[in-house]
Amino acid sequence: MRESGRDGETSRGALTRRTLLGGSSAALLGMLIPVSAERVIAVPVAAEVTIPTSRLAMQSGDPLPSWNAGPRKQAILDFVAAATDEGTTDFVPVPERIATFDMDGTLWVEMPLYVQSTFSLARIKAMLPEHPEWQTTPPFDAVFSRDEAELVTFSNNDWQQIMGVTHAGFTIEEYVQETAAWLAATKHPRFDRLYTDLVYEPMLEVMAYLRQNGFRTYIVSGSGAEFMRAFAESAFGVPPEQVIGTTFELTYAMGDNGVPTITIESAVLLDDNNAGKPQDIAIVIGRRPVAAFGNSTGDQQMLEWTGAGDRANLMMLVYHDDPVREYAYGPAGGLPNTHIGTFTQALMDEANERGWFVISMKDDWGRIFSWSGEATPVAGG
Repeated sequence: MRESGRDGETSRGALTRRTLLGGSSAALLGMLIPVSAERVIAVPVAAEVTIPTSRLAMQSGDPLPSWNAGPRKQAILDFVAAATDEGTTDFVPVPERIATFDMDGTLWVEMPLYVQSTFSLARIKAMLPEHPEWQTTPPFDAVFSRDEAELVTFSNNDWQQIMGVTHAGFTIEEYVQETAAWLAATKHPRFDRLYTDLVYEPMLEVMAYLRQNGFRTYIVSGSGAEFMRAFAESAFGVPPEQVIGTTFELTYAMGDNGVPTITIESAVLLDDNNAGKPQDIAIVIGRRPVAAFGNSTGDQQMLEWTGAGDRANLMMLVYHDDPVREYAYGPAGGLPNTHIGTFTQALMDEANERGWFVISMKDDWGRIFSWSGEATPVAGG
């Protein structure tokens, strides 16, 4: 999940030009990435996907088998029970059962650098012959100097500038194909696995359990909407029309061959970070969520907005405190401040004050990835 970066910039972009969006990439439905042998899926374009998250879930009858018994697992079970009980004031009618999930650091690994950022840096390097001036122009120069300390402190504006130039001029279909090809070939530097193999199994179980009980699950992330729509359905079971992210302006044109195209521009239309998350939820979904999941300061306002409802609700934050099986970073609780997915002590304090549930990756998750054994450490740190 992205937060405001080194200088706290949270530009909202061209707010007056939102004409909108919603399903601007609905044409991309059907582009699948083979996540694993068990989870490659092909479904009608209008249907929400149900991914069988693990054989263990089906065999045990436990909807959350990757979760250790404890208050966080019980909170999920209790919330669903309350929200679906028509005999209580906590009951949530099916049309209002909206659950929103941040992506980076909440649904999959975001370290050592956000996945789209890694993709964008690869694109910048590939485009260098056409733009030699980038070697001396901020923020691009940090890419070529391999200054990792500088990269992790980039502001939202820095990343948006890089994202803008790396996809400007692409049609939506071309950009999805470029993204899919990169994800199908690029492995994580530590785990030596495709990024789409680094999805958190416990969160897939939560999403599947919510869908089984009439909830619609949305991704609400600072990553680019077009980027996420290339794989959200196959990786997380979330169709493109239920993906909300940072969005760049789009241009419609009729080609000389009589075929219309939509081209991505470099100017930001929607900045889906911080307060932008509840704002974009209001614009795109039109309903307040009753459940929200995040992992950093960039998700704070989304959880606050969700918690202001008057029915059963659930707000949860993933706390990365497992350096053996994944990563440990904060700086809440004295963990390192990596500037990626920042979880501050102030956010921890607010969570405790408001009754949000903080998920300890180390204590609450018996397994993290589908391919990792239960409580089996992964080498490295």
